[in-house]
Amino acid sequence: MTHPFRFGVQLQNLPPATWRQRLQNIESLGYSSVFWPDHFHTQWEPVTALAAAATAAERLNVGSLVYDVDYRHPVVLAKAAATLQLLSGGRHEFGIGAGWMETDYREAGMTYDRPGVRIARLIEAVEVIRQMWRDERSSFTGEHYQTRGVAPAVEPLPQTPPKLLIGGGGPKLLAYAARTADIVGINPSLPKGAVLADTPGDLSPENVAKKVGWVREAASEAGRDPDAIELTTLAFVVAITDTPGPLREALAKDSPMSPEQIADCPLFITGSASEIRDTLERRREKTGISYVVIQGKDEGVLEQFAEAVVAPLAGK
Repeated sequence: MTHPFRFGVQLQNLPPATWRQRLQNIESLGYSSVFWPDHFHTQWEPVTALAAAATAAERLNVGSLVYDVDYRHPVVLAKAAATLQLLSGGRHEFGIGAGWMETDYREAGMTYDRPGVRIARLIEAVEVIRQMWRDERSSFTGEHYQTRGVAPAVEPLPQTPPKLLIGGGGPKLLAYAARTADIVGINPSLPKGAVLADTPGDLSPENVAKKVGWVREAASEAGRDPDAIELTTLAFVVAITDTPGPLREALAKDSPMSPEQIADCPLFITGSASEIRDTLERRREKTGISYVVIQGKDEGVLEQFAEAVVAPLAGK
């Protein structure tokens, strides 16, 4: 099973006077979704922003990349996500993660636990959330969360729950995502709690293939069809140019990858329009990655990418 291409946009802030028009323009350009991250720097708060986005656009999916499990109790997240699913008419893609940015925790005065603890907390939280999306009354007893006879998330419950999106960079989290999520993000590993010079190298073409292999193996072991899982990546650089060589060389200087590896790294989308399309199609054939999310700060880049890549490939 090959998933059709989808393209999303990650936003952090929008002009207060024109935010609605900006979202409607993203929709008109053919993008499938808009996402908000979840950090404590001066970005818009994601639950509020996504609720507004759901009402501003008619077809755009709205999602989180991704909620940090430590910033909101899972009972609160379950209610917020189910409400968004109702408000959007079923267009919510609920991304949740174990948390990674150490500065968020330090600035907020929160304890930054080791990765294993944060992952364990995520696993428990997802169970609490899914119960509240499904059951008339639910209880959960774990190491990190305990609920007792909690009510359903909303009334009425959505006919279908939000799609669950979990991303990861290491084998433990990706295996859990493969067993649980509808959409799995193939991410670089961030064991130091920050993006470092060697971070992009963890998404070299070879490492991407390895991470996808972990997902497929874990899904099969859990009795799931690996091909049924939609795989996504998040790009941080988009440059459509007939002369990508200098940019690739500059990016390679700050990473452990060669310019040739940069050209096939999902963090960096560089090259002519036809080369980018060929790269995405080849990557999908090799790995199954079909859902590509880019940064949305630059309207010109969004429009150029939509014309060169989204229009020819989306839905195919």
